[in-house]
Amino acid sequence: MSVAVNPLQRALIEKAGHDNGFEYVLPALDNTVILASARHRSSAAIVPMAGGFEVRLQPASPALVPELLRSFKLWAGVDGAFCVPTLADLSTLLRRGASLSQALPNQAVRDFHTAVAQALADLPSESGGTEAKRLVRQRVGQDRFRDALLIYWGGACAVTGVTVTETLRASHAKPWAQCADDVERLDSFNGFLLVAHLDALFDRFLISFDDDGNLLIAGRISQNDLHRLGIHSGMTLRWLANEHRPYLRWHRERFLLGA
Repeated sequence: MSVAVNPLQRALIEKAGHDNGFEYVLPALDNTVILASARHRSSAAIVPMAGGFEVRLQPASPALVPELLRSFKLWAGVDGAFCVPTLADLSTLLRRGASLSQALPNQAVRDFHTAVAQALADLPSESGGTEAKRLVRQRVGQDRFRDALLIYWGGACAVTGVTVTETLRASHAKPWAQCADDVERLDSFNGFLLVAHLDALFDRFLISFDDDGNLLIAGRISQNDLHRLGIHSGMTLRWLANEHRPYLRWHRERFLLGA
């Protein structure tokens, strides 16, 4: 049951939003606080309840709520709402929601176009040829893709869980040059965050994953080398979303051609 929001509660909710990626407050009914942001297109309607808060997200991406349910299943309410017990829990949910809203399609593409325009504007006039522009787009795009995967996978390898950022690579399933458009190139579901040696093998189609996330290994890699690399057939992705599967099938077809 909802309860009337008092000025202190409203101030605390607004601060939780401001500190966790929802810095704007939109007009709303008396017992609802609606939070939004200039950095992404999601918003959150928060209603104080007896024993916590009900949170309903208006997501920028249809993948946002399913991804949040992966991490916050215990807080799942009715019709896509989340029922969080404490203000600290509210902050945690908002922080993850804001991060994913920036990483998931299509916010990453919008941010990419803005960053490319700025980078091209900063180029010296004599360096603005077609090849320079192509290199700028690729550099900015790869940086944005890596940032999106770091957010999506929580800064940990999608297989091993290693969190040493310097060892992690953003691995496209469908390579940059093969993508139809920027939506595919910047899609955080078009690849995985992998430690360097898994990235190298994935990039060269020497490993792949089945539709359940199980590791597939090319037969020409010897057992001795697999042992030295710490790779074994029982390894799996930490999770796999439906949106990963079309890209993964594309990758797996190339893997099977050489396996």
